[in-house]
Order: sequence, then structure tokens, then C-alpha cells
Amino acid sequence: MLQAVFFDLDGTLANTDPIHLEIWREILEPYGYVVDEAFFQRHISGQLNEHLIQELLPQLSTGEGQELALQKEAQFRELAASKLRRMPGFNECFDWITDRGLSTAVVTNAPRANAELVLQVLHLETAFDLLIVAGELPHSKPDPLPYQTALHHFNLSPAAAIVFEDSKTGIQAAVSAEIPTIGVASTHEPEILYSYGASLVIQDFMDSRLQKFGLLV
Repeated sequence: MLQAVFFDLDGTLANTDPIHLEIWREILEPYGYVVDEAFFQRHISGQLNEHLIQELLPQLSTGEGQELALQKEAQFRELAASKLRRMPGFNECFDWITDRGLSTAVVTNAPRANAELVLQVLHLETAFDLLIVAGELPHSKPDPLPYQTALHHFNLSPAAAIVFEDSKTGIQAAVSAEIPTIGVASTHEPEILYSYGASLVIQDFMDSRLQKFGLLV
């Protein structure tokens, strides 16, 4: 029996990826990188800043990498305030969830300041029962710990929850936690999300196939 629904943030509640792509293109261009959509999906989407900076810019010291990450996130917060909108169909889906008294959580690899800002811009800052910032745990996505932490908080088995995720790392994390996972194809092609273990892939929350998954009936 479904008792909780967990959501990723970036690319799931709102399509933040175009903003992230724009900023990373600007930041990485001086280092010789051409950041197009394919590069973004392969190297950036769903990753912690710390990890992707270490991978792409190993020549930077730890301090320089941290400074670059802070710069990037400050730019994101500046742009997000005017550009973000909720994913189509989210309002109806979330109303269905809350009308049935299901528990809700946002589980994200985004820094806390970004997560809180995005929720505020979307007017969802008090909507969820729980916010889990994976970077504050010993392991972030693709490790299952962030989603296991959400299950533990609500004292639920994996079968009692559903996850909505758009990234490869996020789907890996949710599937590794043995939670049924619905992919949101805002960032990756559906076949990629299926290959990482998604049970269903939708374009947005208006997808009628959610009814067959037990939602919006």
C-alpha cells in the first residue's frame, strides 16, 4: 500500500537544468570545455559540484574548487528567482498525494541554499514533510543512503513508497534503495532512464500513464 512519495528537485519539480547548463557553459569555457546538452547529461546532471569539479578540473586546488562551486551556486540562485516554474501537471499530482494523506519528501543532491531557494520560488517551501540534502549525509546519490534515510524517517518499507527522479544518479540511488521509481524525462531520453531501472518514464506529471501506476485515479 502506497504511503509516501519522494521527489528529486532539479529536473523533477522544476526544469532547472537549462539554468545549470547555461552557468556551467560559462564557467567551463575558459578551461577549454564545450558544454552542450550531451556533455551536460554525461558529466554534470545529478552530480555533486565537488565530484564534477574534481573530475573536470583536477588542476584546481581544493580551495579553488570550493570557490568555483560557491560562484556557480550564487549565479544559479540569481537566475532561478526569475526563471523557474513548476513542472506541468505537478499541482494536480501533488493535490492527489496530499488529499490521500501520503507522506512527502524532497531528496536532492543540490546544496541546501539552492534547494530552499527553489522550493521558495516555486511556493513549495512548506509543502513537503521532509527535505533531505544528500550532501549533508555520509554518501550522496547514486548511493541509496539519501532515499534509505527518507524511508527510515517515515518508518516505511521500500514497497510503501514511490520516487520521482530525472537523473541517472538519482534513479540509481532510488532503485538501489529498492523503491519503485518513476523517471521524468526532462534531462535524459526515456530509454536511458529505463536502462538505469526506472519502472515507468514520463515527460511530466500530466502523463496519463500515472493512472496505471496507481496515481491520479
